[in-house]
Amino acid sequence: MTHPITRRTVLAGAAVLAAPLAFAQAQAPIVIKFSHVVAPNTPKGSGAEFFAKRAAELTKGRVKVEVYPNSQLYKDKEELEALQLGAVQMLAPSLAKFGPLGVKEFEAFDLPFIFPDKAALRKITDGAVGARLMAKLDPKGFKGLAYWDNGFKIMTANKPIMKPEDMKGMKVRIQSSKVLEAQMRALGAIPQVMAFSEVYQALQTGVVDGTENTPSNVYSQKTHEVQPFGALTDHGYIGYAVIVNKKFWEGLPADIRSALDQAMKDATERNNEVSQRDNDEAIAAMKASGKIKLHTLTPEEKQLWIAKLKPVHKEMASRVGPALIQEIYQALGTK
Repeated sequence: MTHPITRRTVLAGAAVLAAPLAFAQAQAPIVIKFSHVVAPNTPKGSGAEFFAKRAAELTKGRVKVEVYPNSQLYKDKEELEALQLGAVQMLAPSLAKFGPLGVKEFEAFDLPFIFPDKAALRKITDGAVGARLMAKLDPKGFKGLAYWDNGFKIMTANKPIMKPEDMKGMKVRIQSSKVLEAQMRALGAIPQVMAFSEVYQALQTGVVDGTENTPSNVYSQKTHEVQPFGALTDHGYIGYAVIVNKKFWEGLPADIRSALDQAMKDATERNNEVSQRDNDEAIAAMKASGKIKLHTLTPEEKQLWIAKLKPVHKEMASRVGPALIQEIYQALGTK
């Protein structure tokens, strides 16, 4: 005897067939695309990979962080727009990137010799000033999660550089930052804004004569292979703000956000611990390569650099904010 096919049996059968699909969809992890412009073997690169690992662990696989290094998805100028549009969910742009976006206060981090050491820097990033700066990103559609160190910068060049006047007339690649432009002009150099991914070829072909960056970035991008000279000036700082698309972040379940906050805290601690080690190892590796001669400044030479570049603070006060600069001075006990 055959049973008539009723609407009820069709719906029941459909429900049975749909159940595995619904279960699979429910188990599909939340994907976070984390894009950045540097190599994996840099402080930021290893920090991003560590965050991806911790996010998977702490969410028990409910979140999958896909890391795209070396400008695989977007170059410097493109990545912030991509985050605003939701094409990626997470970035760790250098702090200099927020000036062109309209949050000029972040360019305080670019001021030469404003942070005498990492301990001084941490007073700002971990304190009230750092929190207020992050809050200024909210109207841009970003949520700031953490500050990550890279380190203090060195100069590289196609000729020996020991004193500030050695930079005169050189075309030097910089990130897009009015403060960094002023810094290079103070040295008599010609600032050239250029995407990080284009620097090696520009140095190799003579489009620019030199650059400034942290040792780990110089080494990982093989800049030392096309720049025979350098100076360990420690004249400025490069750090990053790890940011997410605000709408995406606020749409996550509360328990997922909590787990990701912890993963970010763990990744930040690790990043900031290893950044100095990575830079020290990069300096040693570059010296051992024999391809670049790195000059260590004498105390007298260091004072010449400071004297030449400190006036940039006053010159840029109207852009960065004189009150902010004074607040940093007060927090650090400097002037």
